[in-house]
Amino acid sequence: MSAEERRESVIRAAITEFARGGYNATSTEAIAKRVGVSQPYLFRLFPSKQAMFLAASDCCLADTRKIFAEAGEGLEGQEALLAMAAAYQRLIVDDPDKLLMQMQMYAAVAAAEASGDHEFGESARAGWLQMWDEIHLALGADPGGTTTFLAYGMLVNTLASLGFPAGHRVWSGFYPSAQPRA
Repeated sequence: MSAEERRESVIRAAITEFARGGYNATSTEAIAKRVGVSQPYLFRLFPSKQAMFLAASDCCLADTRKIFAEAGEGLEGQEALLAMAAAYQRLIVDDPDKLLMQMQMYAAVAAAEASGDHEFGESARAGWLQMWDEIHLALGADPGGTTTFLAYGMLVNTLASLGFPAGHRVWSGFYPSAQPRA
């Protein structure tokens, strides 16, 4: 396996480990073990635990943007909104680590910001703003529509993070054709 392929394996393992344990409780040893490499090798690929976390966060946001782009391709307005909403709900049902990693990213950035570390969140903010811009264009550059779409997305994140299964009554009221699968 090349160093780049190994790096990608580390990022995927980091998503799983950070999703389940958060930034502070996840050890680089656990990530190394999941990948099947030594801890010193991890640090040849990434300069720090923070760099691994940020790479995992960037990957998670990029994967989400890709899901939205693929779902909305060739569609406009309400059709794009419904397709993107359904695709996102499928993503969080099919790959819950992505959702949990997003939530851990928000928590880690908030904690870093509260302690005065504003650099930690720069990458996450940049990735999130890129997602905003792409969604905004796909939905016809309507600020209200973009805001509503992302607000629903954060509500979906919260419900799924709290363990409400797809199809639970709390999911009712979402875009009708974008209901999550059980």
